[in-house]
Amino acid sequence: MANLNWSGIFPAMLTPFHENGELNFEMLSINIEAQLSAGIHGLIFSGSLGEASTLTTEEKFEILSYALKVVNGRVPVLLNITENTTKAAVEFAKKAEELGADGLMVLPPMRYKGDDREVVAYFRTIAQSTKLPILIYNNPVDYATNVTLDMFEELLQEPNIQAVKESTRDLTNITRLRNRFGDRLKILGGVDTIIVESIVVGADGLVGGLVDAFPKETYVLYDLVKKGEIEKALELYRWFMPLLELDIHPKLVQYIKLAASKVGLSTPYTRAPRLELVGEEKERVNKIIDDALASKPQF
Repeated sequence: MANLNWSGIFPAMLTPFHENGELNFEMLSINIEAQLSAGIHGLIFSGSLGEASTLTTEEKFEILSYALKVVNGRVPVLLNITENTTKAAVEFAKKAEELGADGLMVLPPMRYKGDDREVVAYFRTIAQSTKLPILIYNNPVDYATNVTLDMFEELLQEPNIQAVKESTRDLTNITRLRNRFGDRLKILGGVDTIIVESIVVGADGLVGGLVDAFPKETYVLYDLVKKGEIEKALELYRWFMPLLELDIHPKLVQYIKLAASKVGLSTPYTRAPRLELVGEEKERVNKIIDDALASKPQF
């Protein structure tokens, strides 16, 4: 079983589309290269921000295969699992391993809200089906399932369950996890609006959203905090915050794609049921992005 270095920034990558809804691999390659040249540490594909809900299983594997070719071993490439059944999740994990993924991010069962025992069994069954390192995505705010410390106690019996994307929005949970599990469970902060705080209280790294549009700024912010240069970090963080708040809205995909398209790192197109922004909302989000671009710090 491989161990991943779970330190650093792991963008939840967008899935760029052509206007007709087809996958835009050329734009995906441009974004991958921008992330790598900024210094990020790993890439996660086909997550919520990657519009997993509108991708077919075949497309997810196409994206993985393409990304592995582009990345060519420079950083770990992870694929996200959002299946409705344990059987489908196991098959998905095996196929991802076969294609060469370096790790998996796994959400709880999507359509059925399991109780604690059922959720633990789901995660453990997937872990037992693959040698790939696993990042558990814990986001009770959006997915109504909270993976508690007691549940992690059971989950960590599986050696390849190695990390958590911590999106409870409760910063004290990072300290609770660290107190209970030490370094056995790596912690990645999963909410853009508290990334600085997450690192300060002990997260090993970040799974980011706005990094899709602003890889360099995200890397510099992370680096400043890790070096203890908090005053400089806060100055950058205050500039960044109106953008980071785009990540905690139900339309985060449309918002972040719009931002990334303005800097040449994505197209703005999404698949229905997501629709193009219109009216006051479109004006408001454009203004947030344009104001930030006009005052962008220079490095």
